[in-house]
Amino acid sequence: MKKLLILPLLLSLTACTAMTPKNTDNICATFKEKEDWYGDAKEAFERWGVPIHVQMAIMHQESHFVADAQPPRTWLLGFIPWFRPSSAYGYAQAKDETWDNYLDKAGDWGADRDDFADAADFIGWYCDISHNRLGISKLDAANLYLAYHEGHGGFLQKSYLKKPWLQQVANKVAKKATLFQRQLGTCEKELQSESWFFW
Repeated sequence: MKKLLILPLLLSLTACTAMTPKNTDNICATFKEKEDWYGDAKEAFERWGVPIHVQMAIMHQESHFVADAQPPRTWLLGFIPWFRPSSAYGYAQAKDETWDNYLDKAGDWGADRDDFADAADFIGWYCDISHNRLGISKLDAANLYLAYHEGHGGFLQKSYLKKPWLQQVANKVAKKATLFQRQLGTCEKELQSESWFFW
């Protein structure tokens, strides 16, 4: 009987931890609501050198901080649910092959795409490669996002030049990164002290 009572409680707690933040456009509010996230993003920054506001702007664009985000299914004949256009999944919208490469090169084999800490580390890892391979500054959110979206080969071939819509999205990511940076300036000391306290 006790087991039957505990199971729904555990399921509800799991659901709560995966809930999307209430205000995804305010990084201070997001980090205060999700107490572990600031520390996770800071760890990714310390490991890969990609600023927190850049990581979060890319993640915001990719999933709006929805843990199990996936591209919408296509429809066969207009009414039959069909395949998804890609294997992108989770906070970082990492595709199967790229995620497997991350696990092989840098990630813990227990890492999950729907875990915020793992997704932040993945974004840091990918952007670090973009910096080393393509020479993109780790402060350049727009070009880091273009490389993230198109892949390193696609960025080298400048595939984004044929996609004006994507360039607009990259500019949107850059603006979001600037906004997040400004917001962090007002709350980061508090977040650092709270993060130290929870550790």
